[in-house]
Amino acid sequence: MGKFVAGTVVGKRRWTERLYSLRVAAEVAPFHAGQFTKLALDINGEIVGRPYSFINAPGENPLEFYFILVPAGPLSPRLAALEEGDAVWVSPHAAGFLTLAEVPDAKHLWLLSTGTGIGPFLSILKTEQPWQRFDRVVLVHAVRQAEELAYDETIRGFAQQHGEQFCFVPFVSRAELDFALPGRIPEAIADGRLEARAGIALAPENSQVMLCGNPDMVRDTTEVLLARGLKKNRRRDPGHITLESYW
Repeated sequence: MGKFVAGTVVGKRRWTERLYSLRVAAEVAPFHAGQFTKLALDINGEIVGRPYSFINAPGENPLEFYFILVPAGPLSPRLAALEEGDAVWVSPHAAGFLTLAEVPDAKHLWLLSTGTGIGPFLSILKTEQPWQRFDRVVLVHAVRQAEELAYDETIRGFAQQHGEQFCFVPFVSRAELDFALPGRIPEAIADGRLEARAGIALAPENSQVMLCGNPDMVRDTTEVLLARGLKKNRRRDPGHITLESYW
């Protein structure tokens, strides 16, 4: 088990029929907010692991992971069935480049997510970096149904602590609600609704954008942003769009 260390489930929350959070006590190496690790279980004599982003900030314990149950998947149904005190394997070494260390400076930071893709952004927002580096931080979370807007207490905490520096914009695509925007993120950028809601412009001269979630959202939003003059962010060629697709 050199690739994993032993962990113990110390808490579980079921947000919806398919959305869960696990809190795990385990000793892992230092990581950067926005990175992911692997959770694993022994299934019929084979160690089966999958990547999951940290919800907790670096140095914050216990570890926390937010995931969707895939009924036909080999691992997520078993993770969802774990209870407090159960054992789970955790990779001690994090990976991934969806971190603020990879993001150039700008006036505004946009964090655009769908579903469980909000996870790494919650970890980032629990640190001091975004609040020290950006005048405004906009967190966008797009889901199908309102009950999928998880971590509402955590998000309200950001708003209470940081006031007008923080803006949260929920999207709910399958219901009409007065507090959420309808439809999809890329269309709301294209027609100006997202900027109107946030009260700031999304433009290459003042913005950095981080994308995480459904690959279709990531692809389509990237296309809309490229059409606006933003470009993908690379270490050798810094730009404005830093992204990670889930699944």
